[in-house]
Amino acid sequence: MSGIYFHIPFCKQACHYCNFHFSTSLKHKDAVLQAMKKELHHYAREGWQGPLKTLYFGGGTPSILTVEEIEHFIELARQLYGLTPGAEITLEANPDDLNDDKLRELAKSPVNRLSLGIQSFNAKELTWMNRAHTPQQALESLELTAHLFENYSLDLIYGIPGSSMQQWAANLNEALRFNPPHISAYALTVEPRTALRSFIDKGVSDDVDEGATQEQFNHLVDTLTDLGYDHYETSNFARNGFYSRNNSAYWQGEYYLGIGPAAHSFDGARRWWNPSNNLSYVRTLEKGELPAEVEELTIRDRYNEAVMTGLRSRWGVSLEKIREQFGEVYQAYLLEQAAPYLRDQFLFLDEETLYTAGKGKFLADGIASDLFMINLK
Repeated sequence: MSGIYFHIPFCKQACHYCNFHFSTSLKHKDAVLQAMKKELHHYAREGWQGPLKTLYFGGGTPSILTVEEIEHFIELARQLYGLTPGAEITLEANPDDLNDDKLRELAKSPVNRLSLGIQSFNAKELTWMNRAHTPQQALESLELTAHLFENYSLDLIYGIPGSSMQQWAANLNEALRFNPPHISAYALTVEPRTALRSFIDKGVSDDVDEGATQEQFNHLVDTLTDLGYDHYETSNFARNGFYSRNNSAYWQGEYYLGIGPAAHSFDGARRWWNPSNNLSYVRTLEKGELPAEVEELTIRDRYNEAVMTGLRSRWGVSLEKIREQFGEVYQAYLLEQAAPYLRDQFLFLDEETLYTAGKGKFLADGIASDLFMINLK
């Protein structure tokens, strides 16, 4: 397998747009962490092997953990599975958790990549999102991170209702002052069962403006590619040598384990996930059982995933691999469905690989869904 994802399901407060699993109470934190260690041991006993190329601490807010707690997971993974030399070890972190002492302690730990949840440098936008940090904390954490870590990334959000192109450009320019090796920029999406969905339904907030969002995406792509960043996945941009190895493995279909409540795993033929409930997760592992729900992937499921991940990333969709893995019928279907997008230059073919063209990048998910195999008689 390529790596392990650790889901740390705790946050200081709930961002209005977020639908990930987390708890704002730390009451059961120790029990969850102990259960996660049991889950690591379980898969090792089942025969899952490394060495691992990546470890990724996501959430939630992994930077809520102490450096000692993070190091314990890294060491346990090393003992049970092994780590490749120079393995990428990423920690997602929020600026409000990263004072000078903690950042310096992290820099001395095995963590060698930080992913900073900046989202915005604008006080009004941060308040609207219900982020826990201030613009000043964002700048201070970014400045010290840039000094202490060669490899780091920062997250930004665009398409915020009421936010102008000028404000989006200002956010992007503020980030670029630090010349970060990696930037992840996400279009705001309105997810079910979130505070944002409720605000829009009640008229408290404007809905997302798709036209403004696409305009901001185009500015993002033009600005970063002009500066030499490689747009290697719809939402991700990197300097040469600084792709996220963890996420690249997902997009290329490599196997991985997800540890923790709500974490997903994949072995090529199956996908399984743990319950989005901390106590249910803990109690099941205390009984020596795995809490996961399993989905057996059909050939159609695997074809659809190959199309989705390929069109979102720089690797594209190889017609040869589609034929080898799924058969000539699937290859012919893909080309048939892609024909209108090739004609209108949303897609292009290069050496038997299908890619999104410039104006198709923002629409990659929608285009991919039109190429999915829904029902093959």
